[in-house]
Amino acid sequence: METVQTAFWVVALLVALALVFDFMNGFHDAANSIATVVSTGVLKPAQAVLFAAFFNVVAVFIFHLSVAATVGKGIVQPGVVDTHVVFGALAGAVTWNLITWFYGIPSSSSHALIGGIAGAVIAKVGTGALIASGIMKTVLFIFVSPLLGFLLGSLMMVAVSWVFRKFRPSRVDKWFRRLQLVSAGAYSLGHGGNDAQKTIGIIWMLLLATGYASAQDSAPPNWVIVCCYMAIGLGTMFGGWRIVKTMGQKITKLKPVGGFCAETGGAMTLFLATALGVPVSTTHTITGAIVGVGSTQRASAVRWGVAGNIVWAWILTIPASAFVAGVSYEISLWLF
Repeated sequence: METVQTAFWVVALLVALALVFDFMNGFHDAANSIATVVSTGVLKPAQAVLFAAFFNVVAVFIFHLSVAATVGKGIVQPGVVDTHVVFGALAGAVTWNLITWFYGIPSSSSHALIGGIAGAVIAKVGTGALIASGIMKTVLFIFVSPLLGFLLGSLMMVAVSWVFRKFRPSRVDKWFRRLQLVSAGAYSLGHGGNDAQKTIGIIWMLLLATGYASAQDSAPPNWVIVCCYMAIGLGTMFGGWRIVKTMGQKITKLKPVGGFCAETGGAMTLFLATALGVPVSTTHTITGAIVGVGSTQRASAVRWGVAGNIVWAWILTIPASAFVAGVSYEISLWLF
């Protein structure tokens, strides 16, 4: 009886830590959904975070749990995950999120979590327990999602510029201030649909490992789904303003038409990835789309030095979070 009770409280604390990560994911990635709509002046910051948070939560009714299944069952071999692995993974992801938020770097919470899982598992049993297909699919989209965002964002910008080439700029600006609300809402849906599911996946992984869920279950418990979507929505409401400034102002100067094209291209990328069950980075996606929009004007419109610093953060995310996760796994062996 005592062992079961102890296990329950360990699981409860780890679920709470996972929800903290989910909240930080929303907080850290709020910029992805609102940077363009704030920097173009379409919405005030307080309005934008409420707007984005609403669509983050609404995504629960739209997307299947394909990403949660990938994280929960497609990254690590069954039987390897335990409470120590989950603690290490979450500690690695949370630590990296805090570091990049402090320095205003738009890194990937998604890849921080995947890196954390990999690092904790390697610390326990080595690389053999990792499922290569799940890891490779995630790593591949580190490159695919920003490139696809870049391509779709730039194509949208070229198409819109051609269609509206004979209209007065003031008229185009007025229309796209309204249309940007649609694109921002779509991107926020994609953000909630993909990112909340990663936390659902790791909690599901924890429940399966500790016997609080069955491997035969086709979906995680409903309370997990609701809590994760609410946590990411609350995190988005608080917003990470350091990163908003980087995304919305430092990479390139955006007008409402550019914001619309970037968000629409990014949203299309996220919808595709979520349908395929790939845990992608919303940060990578919108950054690629913003750079794509800026590059259609002229190459000098993009501050490539800022973009280069962001890319370095992308490269470092998985190994850095994996290292912290491995250390945290060893520490956890002494804690519980």
